[in-house]
Amino acid sequence: MYRDHTRKVKIGNLEIGGGNPILIQSMTNTRTEDVEATAAQIERLTKAGCEIVRCTVPTLEAAEALGEIKKRIHIPLVADIHFDYQMAIAAMEHGADKIRINPGNIGSHDRIKAVVDTAKERGIPIRVGVNSGSLEKELVEKYHGVTAKGLVESALDKVKIIEDLGYDNLVISIKSSDVMMCAQAHALIADQTDYPLHVGITEAGTLFSGNIKSAVGLGIILHQGIGDTIRVSLTGDPVEEIKSAKLILKTLGLRKGGIEVVSCPTCGRTKINLIQLANQVETMAAEFPLDIKVAVMGCVVNGPGEAKEADIGIAGGIGEGLLIKHGEIVKKLPEEELLGALRWELENWKDE
Repeated sequence: MYRDHTRKVKIGNLEIGGGNPILIQSMTNTRTEDVEATAAQIERLTKAGCEIVRCTVPTLEAAEALGEIKKRIHIPLVADIHFDYQMAIAAMEHGADKIRINPGNIGSHDRIKAVVDTAKERGIPIRVGVNSGSLEKELVEKYHGVTAKGLVESALDKVKIIEDLGYDNLVISIKSSDVMMCAQAHALIADQTDYPLHVGITEAGTLFSGNIKSAVGLGIILHQGIGDTIRVSLTGDPVEEIKSAKLILKTLGLRKGGIEVVSCPTCGRTKINLIQLANQVETMAAEFPLDIKVAVMGCVVNGPGEAKEADIGIAGGIGEGLLIKHGEIVKKLPEEELLGALRWELENWKDE
């Protein structure tokens, strides 16, 4: 497994790489200069399960705000830097636990050195980020287009710039909106470096298309043993990114904990409002830190049998349903009482 042999990098009070658990990241979409709004969003993300958060730092005011934001949050804070090396330095001076840069757009060698020197003095890791959308012209020409090999070469070139400045406290990310190119690039780079890798499908899209592309791409990459920290990039509320990331990791067997909700797809046999009920159960289940499976089934044909495969479940009938626990029918209830009965069971759950 590649991730068992990557270097360990400390980000705030957490550590990635070297076989550590894969950590979930997201990025705020507030104005970083707005301390109240940014800190509030980070708190929501933290409650959802976010473990590392990134904020954009386009201005000195944003860099200065990091210090106040850090006082109000409980997870490591990463500063996202584009173009202005001074923002990178200011972000580190105001408490960033890590910075994300692309050395290719920071500027001259002296400017890159100034950023690296500050990181070195403060022991702050640098994430070297390369995206397919900003691949250098010479590499596009060399490989006759944007390719996985070009992405890898670009990333390793940037890493070497920093290594030559005497610093190797690094994390690498190579992202593309092309799922298969991204998967291929990660397979290539994992064979050529032992730096921990931040994995994601960039610009994945809306909640619908973005979740599908991210699940497929991250599924391929993570299943190969590649990836030390992940972000699901979605056009929407960043809390949704955390929900998706957690489910992807759990589906791959890379994380335990949290209720798994399974539900049938509905058919003409369904006689209760299963779609609404399943969504209500899924929302409710997020409140409970239980490592169990909950089934929500819609009919009396397959429902009872499938619900018995879960730790606890509901199987619908005609305006009513069965509550099934550990494979045994507990009781029959009117449809409107099923959700409340399930909540009571979860609130009073004891492993047996």
